[in-house]
Amino acid sequence: MTLDAATLDARDPLAGHRDRFVGAESELVYLDGNSLGRPLRATAERIGAFVAEEWGGRLIRGWDERWFDLPLTLGDRIGEVVLGAAPGQAAVGDSTTVLLYKLVRAAVAAQPGRDEIVVDRDNFPTDRYVVEGVAAECGLTVRWIETDPEGGVSADDVAAALGPRTALVVVSHVAYRSGWLADVAELTRLAHDAGAWILLDLCHSAGVVPLELDSWGVDLAVGCSYKYLNGGPGAPAFGYVAARHLDSGAFVQPIQGWMGAAEPFTMGPAYAPATGIRRLLSGTPPIVGMLGLADMVELIAEVGVPAVREKSVALTELAVALAERELPEVRIASPRDPDRRGGHVTLAHPRMRAVTAALWQRDVLPDFRQPDGLRIGLSPLSTSFTEVERGIAAIRAAL
Repeated sequence: MTLDAATLDARDPLAGHRDRFVGAESELVYLDGNSLGRPLRATAERIGAFVAEEWGGRLIRGWDERWFDLPLTLGDRIGEVVLGAAPGQAAVGDSTTVLLYKLVRAAVAAQPGRDEIVVDRDNFPTDRYVVEGVAAECGLTVRWIETDPEGGVSADDVAAALGPRTALVVVSHVAYRSGWLADVAELTRLAHDAGAWILLDLCHSAGVVPLELDSWGVDLAVGCSYKYLNGGPGAPAFGYVAARHLDSGAFVQPIQGWMGAAEPFTMGPAYAPATGIRRLLSGTPPIVGMLGLADMVELIAEVGVPAVREKSVALTELAVALAERELPEVRIASPRDPDRRGGHVTLAHPRMRAVTAALWQRDVLPDFRQPDGLRIGLSPLSTSFTEVERGIAAIRAAL
């Protein structure tokens, strides 16, 4: 590929969308879109209108008119645009951690007689902590997969960990540290052949990598909305439960709240779960936090995930090529094969913690991951090729 960033920007069919994000016109170099996406200008307008018209104007009537069903209608839209999921299987609400707990706990309860959960040691801390907590709560055993931090979970890794006692496999679609892109279809097949369920963490793939949860046969999935889905800091997560588990009644989530009850407004003496994906809900949903997410999902629908992925690959290819040319002392701590890499690249060097701190002082914003990785997260619709070039040049200067 050409390493001329200006030429790549001139040829980029998605370049015009960059102006739709707040701050994209500034001189700041933003290389952390996989931690917190830039806000859309439309979201700033929507939040103001929401406060004045829906919240301020409709007040409590908003629940009857739209808000009560928003976790499900927005969940269906995310399913259609981002997840490759038919309606009735995704819902928005809670944090990623809370949804992970619900899904892990429900999965092991649905597999009586099986007492092992498989997860890798380099998975995101929340995933590991939740798995360990549920295992302790339920008297289960965690089967740890040892992985290369610069790679990720392979089919061979999972196959070696599976057995007749496996209840659940928990895996990140894109590894948070290296960017490794897991072969979900194969991992799902292996889990199912062993009689287990699979839970997919989509936090670093939703909105930037094509997903086909239904056709892959995934059982459960969870993802946050403030990375490539640009929902804003603390925006709610989404959860996916395959229809077969909802229809069979096998999925029973453990946090019984009024919003997931069959008849929430009867305030009945005993909990009875709602039918379908509503049973995943617990408490009052965070309506304001869904506004930015809804805007970004519509932009992705307009552009199409395949086009987003094509630019993502081009951005990370440029980052790798420039790093190889300009940063010979740095190790590429991510897969070289773009088919095995998500939307970010990690550059490793013993001084990267100090380098990251120095870059932040210069309005160049990557992030740092232990032990020595500077992570470049490239959100395709808001990041230019020139921004990547300027970022690599700044890293070179700081080193």
